[in-house]
Amino acid sequence: MAIRLRQMGVASLTVYEAAAGIGGTWRDNDYPGAACDIPSHLYSFSFAPNPSWTRTFGPQPEILAYLKQCARDYGLEPSIRCNARVAAARFDDDARVWRLDIVTTGTTAGDAAAVPARETVEVDIVIAGSGPLSRPALPRIDGIDRFRGALFHSARWDHTYPLEGKTVAVIGTGASAVQFIPRIAPTVAQLHVFQRTPPWIMPRPDRAIGPRAQRIFRLLPLAQRLARWSVYWRHEARALAFIVNPKWMKAPMRFAASYLERRVPDPALRAKLKPDYLLGCKRVLLSSDYYPALTQPNVGVVTTPIREIVADGLVTEDGRHYRVDAIICGTGFDVADAGAPFPVTGTGGTDLDARWRSAGPQAYLGTSIAGFPNFFMMLGPNTGLGHNSMVYMIEAHIAYIASCVRLLAERGVRTMEVRAEVQDVFNERLQRAFRGTVWMSGCRSWYLSNSGRNTVLWPGFTFVFRRLTRRLRVADYRLIP
Repeated sequence: MAIRLRQMGVASLTVYEAAAGIGGTWRDNDYPGAACDIPSHLYSFSFAPNPSWTRTFGPQPEILAYLKQCARDYGLEPSIRCNARVAAARFDDDARVWRLDIVTTGTTAGDAAAVPARETVEVDIVIAGSGPLSRPALPRIDGIDRFRGALFHSARWDHTYPLEGKTVAVIGTGASAVQFIPRIAPTVAQLHVFQRTPPWIMPRPDRAIGPRAQRIFRLLPLAQRLARWSVYWRHEARALAFIVNPKWMKAPMRFAASYLERRVPDPALRAKLKPDYLLGCKRVLLSSDYYPALTQPNVGVVTTPIREIVADGLVTEDGRHYRVDAIICGTGFDVADAGAPFPVTGTGGTDLDARWRSAGPQAYLGTSIAGFPNFFMMLGPNTGLGHNSMVYMIEAHIAYIASCVRLLAERGVRTMEVRAEVQDVFNERLQRAFRGTVWMSGCRSWYLSNSGRNTVLWPGFTFVFRRLTRRLRVADYRLIP
């Protein structure tokens, strides 16, 4: 987004980054084995192709390095203030500006522990790019504060704690857990994997991209563009079974069940790992080494619910006591019922967090929110995907927000605010579109709020979202000169 604004000639631009460095998801999630589950050529910006990917699915260090390289190549580094957290954003109804409370904890990673400094800055436009998967969720288990060993979330991995020779419990079997469990299983003495619901898992066709292919991509950029579009349309075709007719999931389910049978010979363990819900209702995971890791003699899968955590381990509902040295929580993030990313106060003192926690997160096209003029979100409510690349959605948001910024500049508009009735109609249509999709087929997933509404995913094809965001409908907004 900052790159596009710079290209548009926006000179007064500041990126406030709460952490010590850029990278977001790919800075925070540096657990062993962290990698993307979308092929590298599609999980990158269309305007900044990278011919140097070394694997089909980009590993975390390469993706983080790519993001940093983009910041350098486009001259963004002087505009980025790290260790600068937005503590609150308040709209001034009279001046028609936003005031941000910024808490600075340091200027570099080395002095991040410095005494916090607070300042208030006045801005015309706020673009919130805090990310939906940025707030790690610890499990709500009695006694979690009593545990005396090491306890950390996969998105806050404690690299100072040696796992070698330890007895370790992993809570959760989601996208992160299926990546780090195969990496730590060979080094720990005993690994207890506490599973609530087994995921559907497909093999991960990862392979090395050699120097010859990299050279072709470097010398013939068209070849990389063709590879990108080939990946895109293969993934987009999968949406047919997610959206149009979930019955078409039967063939992929047979394949996944066959894959489980081939990789897990023990029928008792296989029964624990076989899902009983429609494939796609929860996130489909890719892994070629997760099932083999669970068959190792030092690894056990526990499906009995955890009753409590005690000082030296965990106790399940059947009274069994698992003594462990460390607990790793692969329990995902607060998303569906999460409030605002930071305190945001709009017109008339409207509290975004209170609104979202009572009615669920809602926005127009995932970016504009009624009652919050000149406030835009990247990847806001209902823009997540279950089948394709989020970078495609990000670029759609970039184009749409750029159109809004251009409107403000070219028409002499002070503020623009999406009309409440437009937002309401949009969200009503969204929820209707979920009817009959695989995500509403009966399972409980992190896509759904406590009220049963899907506030996370986009219920359609990504090219439809791109088409909706390609042109700004001025009539959807209330403009103040």
